[in-house]
Amino acid sequence: MNNNNEQLQRLITLALQEDIGTGDYSTLCCIEPEKKGKAVLKIKQDCILAGVEIAKQIFNQVEPTNVFHQYKNDGDKVVFGDIAFEVEASIHTILKCERLVLNIMQRMSGIATLTNVYAEKIKGCKTKLLDTRKTTPNFRLLEKEAVKIGGGTNHRFGLYDMIMLKDNHIDYCGGIEKAIDKAWNYVQEYHLNIKIEVETRSYDDVKQVCEYGMGKVDRIMLDNFEPSAIAEALKLINNQFETEESGGLNLDNIETYAATGVDFISVGALIHQAKSVDLSLKAVII
Repeated sequence: MNNNNEQLQRLITLALQEDIGTGDYSTLCCIEPEKKGKAVLKIKQDCILAGVEIAKQIFNQVEPTNVFHQYKNDGDKVVFGDIAFEVEASIHTILKCERLVLNIMQRMSGIATLTNVYAEKIKGCKTKLLDTRKTTPNFRLLEKEAVKIGGGTNHRFGLYDMIMLKDNHIDYCGGIEKAIDKAWNYVQEYHLNIKIEVETRSYDDVKQVCEYGMGKVDRIMLDNFEPSAIAEALKLINNQFETEESGGLNLDNIETYAATGVDFISVGALIHQAKSVDLSLKAVII
């Protein structure tokens, strides 16, 4: 997260502004500003924990003098009843941060937990598990971090760190060869250090990329290919390009797809089908 620290700070600032608005009147009306307090993050559901480092960042950003006792780390398997951390700070700070900390950690832990289930299914295969851009607007940074914590690998972060020529790009451009040419020339002209990936929808598409994209294309995406079709395509590709399968993957069939030997499998469900886990931040009365 160090490379994205500025973005994280901005995310936290905007999220707190959204929640607090003109003031946390529930706290302001009944808690003296100088009063100190303690709270613990309780695990209420077995999961892969994610977001502890973000919680620490939130408290540090609001009150740098807080005392944060960390008992569990991101990526830990935790069970009902575990304590992830304890924080000592102004009660105003604790109550301001409570919902943001919980929203982030519950969401991230849900994604990390589901990702871990998928990752365990293909453990031992050479295939890497990728996420997608099917993320919550303005929350992608943390959702993709949760995928990594759960044992997955991040695909491109956005539209700027890889050229991916998908079906619509190819159709609008006028065909695979034309799209590859334009993408390659663009990368050379602007000196971009990014990969080019081309989506294929049939064996003939794969053949066309293999024949025309050598030295230009880095990865071939096999979109909605059945395992037998992947095997045929991989023979044709013959390790000359990276390969990625996308579309129609789930927990029931991912092992079969990974067994084909494809380099990457991208699964949008890691993020958009993950369910938040149950956590709570409870006051400790001193």
